[in-house]
Amino acid sequence: MATPAIEKSQWYNYYELTRLHKFPLGSILVFWPSAWGIAMAAFSGDLPIDQLLVQTFMFAIGSTLLHSAACILNDICDRDFDRRVERTKHRPLATGVISVTGATIWLLTFVIASLATLALSNRSAFLWGLIGVFPLHALYPLMKRWTWWPQAWLGLAMNWGYLVGWISVTGKMNNEIVGIFFLGTVCWTIVYDTIYACQDRKDDVAAGVKSTALLFGSWVRPILCLFAMAFVGCISLAGLWNHQGIYFFVISVGGAILFFCWQFLTWDVDDVDDCGAKFVANGNMGIIIWAGMFADYYFKTTYS
Repeated sequence: MATPAIEKSQWYNYYELTRLHKFPLGSILVFWPSAWGIAMAAFSGDLPIDQLLVQTFMFAIGSTLLHSAACILNDICDRDFDRRVERTKHRPLATGVISVTGATIWLLTFVIASLATLALSNRSAFLWGLIGVFPLHALYPLMKRWTWWPQAWLGLAMNWGYLVGWISVTGKMNNEIVGIFFLGTVCWTIVYDTIYACQDRKDDVAAGVKSTALLFGSWVRPILCLFAMAFVGCISLAGLWNHQGIYFFVISVGGAILFFCWQFLTWDVDDVDDCGAKFVANGNMGIIIWAGMFADYYFKTTYS
């Protein structure tokens, strides 16, 4: 009778490896850029609302699968680092309760599942999406060894869905609108992931891990304020070029400004719990920005 309990415990270890036990934490930050790309492309085109909602739902599934795959790969690569960091030392691979072989098989399962979901989009979106899997997500775990700017590379990986979401609607790239908005999202990721990395600054120094949290040092708040301003500027410019309406600029842009004002005025850089809470809150900001985009789309398609 003890066997089922052991199997259940081991399966939970594999479940924990995917971070799904913390859903939607993390995966929501992969999802929102793709949802933004779909909504903005739909606003500039002629996509029926049922197709917009279906595509958004499918990207939610694909984003979750891809984020889980990225977490598994990250834990495989970082298992030695994780043992030396207080926040991560109890992860399944760090403690040895899961083998690298088992984790690799689990990784391949999620990669295949995420690619299968992506294949439901058009051919161009699928091909662009492959870049998000490799090299962007695949090489991220190595960046903290090579550069002080792993958060910038993470920005490319986490927000690649914006490009893929746009192309899934239009079938083609728009270099101006997509390029400037994507640049903004990379700045956004540098903001929230630097805040996240501030949780581990002392342990990262001892472990030899590089990050913008260490690079920026005591200037971390003012530097991140500049990146937040760049994000707001980029999405505003993209909105102008895409001929977005009043809802985008009031809800999406205005909401982002208010969010960042609250975040930086209340953030305690030296409080580990507050750093974690501020990181989580960035996922919530995603719905504010999407709400303005969707309102623009809805009123345009309904009353025009």
